[in-house]
Amino acid sequence: MSQIQIAVVVGSIRKESFNRQFAEAFVKLAPQDVKFNFIRIDDLPLYDQDSDAAAPVPAVARLRDEIKAADAVLFFTPEYNRSVPGVLKNAIDQGSRPWGKSVWSGKSAAVLGVSVGAIGTAMAQQHLHNVLAYLNMPTLPGNEAFIQWKDGLVVNGEVGPASKEFAQNIMNNFIAWVKQTAKK
Repeated sequence: MSQIQIAVVVGSIRKESFNRQFAEAFVKLAPQDVKFNFIRIDDLPLYDQDSDAAAPVPAVARLRDEIKAADAVLFFTPEYNRSVPGVLKNAIDQGSRPWGKSVWSGKSAAVLGVSVGAIGTAMAQQHLHNVLAYLNMPTLPGNEAFIQWKDGLVVNGEVGPASKEFAQNIMNNFIAWVKQTAKK
């Protein structure tokens, strides 16, 4: 595999999103031969099965094309009411339809999340793992990252020193996982 292409899906569209900040810092830990594409999800219409028979609107077509072009997907999710945000689930639903034409199927994935709460995004990540398993997305095993947002987690756009080794280990394991599992 020459250059690895990884789609990054951040489940928060909030302007000062902790997950977006952490995602942008996290991807800097990757080797040079890895390219990241942050996938826009804030402009997607709500999924409606009635639209399956029609040509997708441009935002949905873009999402599907960008996921198809990726070797793997890196998800960053906040936790809303003990689950994933609706905007993230909507993006997943848009890419999984119409039935039998999911762009997610077979894509290697990892799930991370940041929250101000002490357990990070444990419940949201569990729910997301369930969805990804159904979508046939092999997820990075044994690298749970329930990260609490605190001062110093991200410093000047980089993962802070107290968390850098932990985050680097996950990045290294993810890249190795993608090389092992990604379909090209």
